[in-house]
Amino acid sequence: MGLELKIENIDNNLQNAKWPILISGPCSAESEQQMLSTAIQLAETGKVSYFRAGLWKPRTRPGAFEGVGAKGLEWLKKVREVTGLKISTEVARAEHVELCLEAGLDMIWIGARTTTNPFSIQEVADALRGTDIPVLVKNPLNPDFQLWIGALERINRAGVKKLGAIHRGFSNYDEKVFRNSPMWDIPIELKRQCPEIPIITDPSHITGKRELVPFISQKALDLNMDGLMIESHINPDIAWSDNAQQVTPAALAQIIKELVLRKNEGDNPAFKTQLEKLRLEIDQYDNDIIKIISARMNVAAKIGQYKRDNEVTILQMNRWEQILNQRVALGEAMGLSNSFMKRMLQLVHQESIRIQTDIMNA
Repeated sequence: MGLELKIENIDNNLQNAKWPILISGPCSAESEQQMLSTAIQLAETGKVSYFRAGLWKPRTRPGAFEGVGAKGLEWLKKVREVTGLKISTEVARAEHVELCLEAGLDMIWIGARTTTNPFSIQEVADALRGTDIPVLVKNPLNPDFQLWIGALERINRAGVKKLGAIHRGFSNYDEKVFRNSPMWDIPIELKRQCPEIPIITDPSHITGKRELVPFISQKALDLNMDGLMIESHINPDIAWSDNAQQVTPAALAQIIKELVLRKNEGDNPAFKTQLEKLRLEIDQYDNDIIKIISARMNVAAKIGQYKRDNEVTILQMNRWEQILNQRVALGEAMGLSNSFMKRMLQLVHQESIRIQTDIMNA
């Protein structure tokens, strides 16, 4: 089923501005003073579009700080009154939505844990019916593209047209560097299928480490994402939740200063000519790769027939381990990353297994 969404700009002024959408504020609302102190310094950057703070915090383990709840809505309203910043928070239940609408928040977002559960998403969608508040939907915890799409569709079918997505990375047991693996191919696919949806990257949750936030922020902008959500706290080291990934407002100002904003298209004729030439080279290499893979699969089919005729199982683990180790080492020697080689070889192997299985069952 194709992706069918009816979308309007979240904020015409923001999406037509030269600077990307920037959402910032503490992971959790802790006190009115903490909120105001952080917000005042964020407003001084002149770049923050929305102030964010979590009021209801779904935690993995019981006993952890789960947010101040509804009383934090008054603190958010105070932030808007004092700084002029628009205000936003995360919702997970219909009750949260109703309280935010009553308080007049400027935007809400749906967290990754909620996105994972279609029943929870539908509850939030039903509570939003008939409203026009902008809504952002974080990707689910696991790399399930259809689950993310389904959440966006449910919110959109409730009549919400000011809709956006937040890319906060995905849980991955093999991830060693980041808190959540970026898996950029997933938000890129969302952008391809529905280019009108703004995608906000959340470097704080992707990295889990404040020192890596600038790197992921630049990467997101280089990949033409529409904005950033960066957690900022007046004193991150004593924050009540996720202290390692939050930056001070001063650090955020420095990150903003150092970010490079690149154009979507070059306007230099010589650049365009050279780019087209290089793209033609890429096209030719892609054609060659497809031909070689097709030839490889023809050999895999012959091997499948030979195994079938000799009553030999399809999967030969020793041979697969040998291929994986040798080809990954070869790829790394030629400048290709370990992760890319493994993913590529796994896909090729899966297709070989599929072809040989069809032959066995014929």
